[in-house]
Order: sequence, then C-alpha cells, then structure tokens
Amino acid sequence: MTVALSGCGSSPGSGDVTLKLVAADYDVAGGQSSKKYWADLATEFESKNPGIKIDVQIESWNDVDRKVAEMVKAGKAPDIAQIGAYADYAAAGKLYSADQLLSIPEQANFLTPLTDAGEVKGVQYGLPFVASTRLLFYNKKLFKEAGIKAGPTTWDDLRKDAEKLKARTDAKYPFALPLGPEEAQAETMMWLLSGGDGYTDPVGNYSIDSAQNIATFTWLKTNLVDAELTGPVAPAKLNRKDAFAAFTRGEVGMLNGHPSLMQAAEKANVEVGKVAMPGSGGKPKATMGVADWIMGFKQNGHQAEAGKFLDFVFSDKNVLDFAGQNDLLPVTISASEAMEKDPEHQDLKKFLEELPTAVLPPVGKTSWAAVSENIKKNVGRAVEPEGVPSSVLGKIGQEANAAENAE
Repeated sequence: MTVALSGCGSSPGSGDVTLKLVAADYDVAGGQSSKKYWADLATEFESKNPGIKIDVQIESWNDVDRKVAEMVKAGKAPDIAQIGAYADYAAAGKLYSADQLLSIPEQANFLTPLTDAGEVKGVQYGLPFVASTRLLFYNKKLFKEAGIKAGPTTWDDLRKDAEKLKARTDAKYPFALPLGPEEAQAETMMWLLSGGDGYTDPVGNYSIDSAQNIATFTWLKTNLVDAELTGPVAPAKLNRKDAFAAFTRGEVGMLNGHPSLMQAAEKANVEVGKVAMPGSGGKPKATMGVADWIMGFKQNGHQAEAGKFLDFVFSDKNVLDFAGQNDLLPVTISASEAMEKDPEHQDLKKFLEELPTAVLPPVGKTSWAAVSENIKKNVGRAVEPEGVPSSVLGKIGQEANAAENAE
C-alpha cells in the first residue's frame, strides 16, 4: 500500500522538498498500526517543518527489502528506507553515514551494541530503528506439573528440567529446538553465545567452527537431541514459527523466545516464565540482540532534510510509541530508561535488561546474507543421528571465510 501523507511533489519555485520513505509493516494482525504511526508522525513533522513533505510507502516484511532493492537498481532510490539490512548499500557507497544525518546528541544516544552493529569498516551507516533480545521461555503450568520450581540457570539444569518434563508431563516438546530453514541462524547464535563464543572472533573474523562452538553443538546433540528431549519433529525440520505455535498451544516446555511470542502465549492463556538464556556453567556474558534498520540514501541529495526528519524520528516520544505498540525495544539510551521505569511495560523489563550487553549478528558484513542462508539450510544437520558437529560447522565456517574473502 502506498500512503500519500501530504500534497506530495514540489510546487514550481516553492523550494519544497518531498522525502520518499519506504517502511516495513509491523502489524502482524494485518491492521493499520504501522500506516497510522507513520501518517501521524509525518503530519506532525510537516507542521513543524514547512517546506519538507513526507511521502510514505508501507510494504509488508515479505516484500520491503526486495522493493527497495528494485528502486535502487532502477535509479529511483528512496530518500529513507526502514528495512532489514543496510550493509550492501553502505559498501556500494549509496548511503549517508550517521554523522552526515543525525545531530551529535541523537547519534550518541544509540545503545552501544546497536551502534556497533550498524557499522561497516568502522563507520556507522545503519541506524537502528527497533530492537529485540531473546530469553528462555518456559510454560509455568508444565513446570509445576513436573515439580520444577524455577527456570534453569545452567545447561545442566536445562537438561534435567527437560528430562522431568518428558517423564512427568504430556509436553510434546520438552525443549523445542528450531534449527529448520526459517530462522536457524538465530537459534544457532543464541546457543553459540551461551557456550561462550559466537559467529565472529574479537576482531570480527568468522569463527563458526571454533572449538567452543563445536563443543556447544556436541552438547546439544548428545544431551538434548539424542536423548529425545526435543520433540517429535527433528530440529533440522522444525521452523521457529511452528515451534512458537506449539508453545501457544501448551505443547512446549521450554524454548528461546522474543517479546511477540510472550504476547501471543498470554493471549492463548499460556502462563509464561522468562529467564536469561542459561550458559554452560551459568549466565553467559551476552545474549543475542536483533535490530531492524533505517538509512538515508544519497541519490536525491536531500541530506539536510533527511537528517532533520531522522532526528525527529529518534525523539523519545516517537521511539517509545513505535516500540511500545509493537512489543519491541527502543534503540536509544534515554527511551530505554523511560520504558524501564514505565509500569505499563514491566513485561518487557527482562528483555530490556539484556539489551545493553547483547551481541547482534554480523550484519555489517556484506557476506552475512549468504552465510546466514547457508546456516539456515545446513546447521540442523549437525544434530541429526549421523551428524558430526565438527564436520558440519567446519564446512559452514570454510564457506563463510570464502564468502568474506571474495568481497
């Protein structure tokens, strides 16, 4: 849908500038909340900034990245795009850097992990729009039936809890492990971080087949999958969407989840417990964070106008409005502090607590899209009956390094 939010186009000699904004639709229920958010925001901005008009195009998440790519390829880049990835455009020199767009206070207000994830070769191009973290969810009713008094804090706890859930309840999935092709790269990253490593080493090189990561998948295979604690669908074939749906039906004892699942489960009358993802010996140093991005394209030369609009987008009120209505986390320090103090958002508090130390996927690498796709397709094989974690991760790691070196 395209929403004309003003008299778009410039009158001859008026000096007006019309900024083209393409944004994603976050309304999972098919409603109009994203459309209304941008319409209201644009109307308010235009009233305060005569001479700058905003023309907004809202696209579904299924289409928005492709639509923007087609616009850029056709030489008709939007001035601003709010989409899932920025690195290819930054590497091609098509984006303004953050310091070319934002005032110093706004740029300095982003949470550090999000700023870091928005950088390509040390320069920030991706502006985080909304964020999320992951926690371990558990079904309180099933835990009570199994005689488990609290969420797990170590992998050993998690294994023992899964054994009790299998023995004492009718949970189909004591622990749901979605390593299917929908979003296996996220589930994988959560486990790698909880095992003490991740996708990259401290200097940013891929370390997918590190000794720690191989040990993590070996533990998963031996202690959860081979022990038949992960349910009737093999992890390599279980997609996140299906695991989440099973959780809302009360069929899952534990799984890794995000704020939207919390809301869906509560609507389905599933009482949810939430704890930080356990580490191998206790709480890990970091959990996984996720961000969606907004960026300014150079093509139309509207640097000053786009910057003024983005400063407005990142005001506390606007950041909090969007994050709050979509059960997501604000990306700025000041808005995060405000949300944490707001009783209305207490259910997001544990997610907020994890965000300042979260680690995001290496989205600043232009190779990441291909590497992520490879993980989605193949990582589940590491926990199959005949799977060898060192072999599967080794092949993914080799191909990741080849993709990186080919840039």
